[in-house]
Amino acid sequence: MGRITTTQLSWSVKGHRLLDNIEMAAHDGKIIGLLGPNGSGKSTLLRLLAGLRRPDTGTVRYDDTSLDDLGRRALARRLAVVEQDVSAHHRVTVRQVVELGRTPFRGRFDALTEHDRRVVDAALERTDLTDKQHRSWHTLSGGEKQRAQLARALAQEPREILLDEPTNHLDIRHQLELLDLLTTLDVTCVVALHDLNLAARYCDHVVVLDHGQVAVAGAPESVLTPDLIESVYGVNVLVDREPTTGTLRITYLASTATRATTTKELQLDPQ
Repeated sequence: MGRITTTQLSWSVKGHRLLDNIEMAAHDGKIIGLLGPNGSGKSTLLRLLAGLRRPDTGTVRYDDTSLDDLGRRALARRLAVVEQDVSAHHRVTVRQVVELGRTPFRGRFDALTEHDRRVVDAALERTDLTDKQHRSWHTLSGGEKQRAQLARALAQEPREILLDEPTNHLDIRHQLELLDLLTTLDVTCVVALHDLNLAARYCDHVVVLDHGQVAVAGAPESVLTPDLIESVYGVNVLVDREPTTGTLRITYLASTATRATTTKELQLDPQ
């Protein structure tokens, strides 16, 4: 397991600050949810954590080592990234995509070892892709491609995984299976999610971003309150516990804009 921390992390484009003074910590073996509306900075933060972009200010640390001091191979041997949309050559098979997860552990022209093959087999099985491993990438559905990317990440045997909207394109069954799988991994996960109910069910800790800043962070039950959701998302909600499982549940009632319009119409109604 690994630990990821950021200190005063900021990033700008053409003078416009998209992330401002981000402080967060992802602790060993926990699932940390990045929440917030579109454009709040979730994907940008994940790219900074992955070293795909350099911050204007601040630092990212893996355990006690600055990201700047980790070489690319050393980082790839501990960190896996699952992005939203990834392309591959149309002739590549699912298994070949998953085998890419073993790249950090091999020389450029080295063949896969028996251990590599066992790791790939296990990753395919855990993502329900064993029977599709010889299919071409271009024949897969969006959800199957997403699962193949997760299998590739698992094949890296990482200490940390960053996932950007991993439930996109997945049907309900595979959404739940993917997140159930994350809970069984001895890995630190940072996952960007839109679905607040999934975040409440699966995340140990959530970080809510709003206009590039951390609005609040903490356990889901303390963070996902009606006031917070209305403030950040502009939506009125009911927050309670699902009676059978006791899981935190968010029921969406109406956007604040809709409520304001309805109230105004009622006030104007001559009756």
